[in-house]
Amino acid sequence: MTTLVSGPVTVSVPATSANLGPGFDALGLALDHRDRVTAEVVDEPGVRITVSGMGEGSVPLDERHLVYRSMLAAFAHMGHAVPGLRLHCENVVPHARGLGSSSAAIVAGVCVARGLVGGGSLLMDDDAVFALAADLEGHPDNVAPALYGGFTVAWREGERFRATTLAVDPRVQVVALVPPVGVETSVARGLLPATVSHGDAAANAGRAALLVAALGRQPELLLPATEDRLHQGYREPAMPDSLRLVRALRADGLAAVVSGAGPTVLVLTDRSQQRVVAGRAPEGWTALTVPIDADGARVDLPE
Repeated sequence: MTTLVSGPVTVSVPATSANLGPGFDALGLALDHRDRVTAEVVDEPGVRITVSGMGEGSVPLDERHLVYRSMLAAFAHMGHAVPGLRLHCENVVPHARGLGSSSAAIVAGVCVARGLVGGGSLLMDDDAVFALAADLEGHPDNVAPALYGGFTVAWREGERFRATTLAVDPRVQVVALVPPVGVETSVARGLLPATVSHGDAAANAGRAALLVAALGRQPELLLPATEDRLHQGYREPAMPDSLRLVRALRADGLAAVVSGAGPTVLVLTDRSQQRVVAGRAPEGWTALTVPIDADGARVDLPE
């Protein structure tokens, strides 16, 4: 019979950038810009949710909250009744900006629920966490780096989502240029065509393979490796300023892409160029210069 942990459990989960240009719904990168979730079992039934930072005052504070819904799914997976809970979310990952805020919430919810159950890691290992989180999200490209950290390749194999991690050359650095207004993922996905040409599909397959090599050991190839023909151009009506910035940066030799479903622009660069790239943020945008995260989700259990 499982028991619950006394005292709070805190989980931190990194922001993520998916697609990275040609790796549509497959490639992802973890960024050390972390949401933190703290949960504690209490005697009162139900849940009390508080939020600070991103989403404060706008996200629901009841059973509709994404972290809590993910916790419910994890408790069900472990066969444990849902206890009374106090839940606090400290959010720094911007919402609706293509930086994986929903995946961070889902992974945090599943991991914090596991942390609250004694022996939870035996009932649900990291691969099971990934499978559940990817099912909740509907696609694995942000979930994989949020959980495992680093650079990931994720795919669907039959009914299962799978992922693997790959090394990143230490010379590769990241700058995220975040616009003041977001775009919902559903809107961005709705702009994609049902079919693409064989030529575009082949070009993207080649560039995605090249990107694995460029990130791993040949960062001098990042500019050609991040060329995309499958999704970014189709999404321009929803984020014209982002695509304009991507083209301008790439014309200057910088490996700029739309982060995830946008509208954030991600630039893969080196340390010497980070300040220059940050200075290219248009008025009203925010430049985030953040390290690539190697840890993924981290759980701090009470002593």
